[in-house]
Amino acid sequence: MKRKDTGILGEKLAKDFLKKWGYHIKETNYRCREGEIDIVARHKDFLVFIEVRTKKSLEFGSPEESITPTKMERLMTVASRYRHTHNDLPALWRIDVVAVELNQEGKLLRIKLIENAVSEV
Repeated sequence: MKRKDTGILGEKLAKDFLKKWGYHIKETNYRCREGEIDIVARHKDFLVFIEVRTKKSLEFGSPEESITPTKMERLMTVASRYRHTHNDLPALWRIDVVAVELNQEGKLLRIKLIENAVSEV
């Protein structure tokens, strides 16, 4: 399984997982010149930007540990761009992370939602 395929599978698993937790997916792979956000959803009264991190090995740390301060800053910038270019959005918003661990065959080992994982840096 190639790295891109791992990411695609992780995002699919994350979307299914989020739907079970009451998230309503609005958009996937939102791109702008500042970067990308994997999933944009509504959850209760919040607009939620979701970064999905998928790994098949913990050799270099867990999926959630792979979010660097630079990545956090970029997520904040992209979320801000999204909020300024779309209408009728909830006033409340946050950035969540879904950590996905797979075995070498691509079978799910662990999936974890971290709400409000990224805030002002």
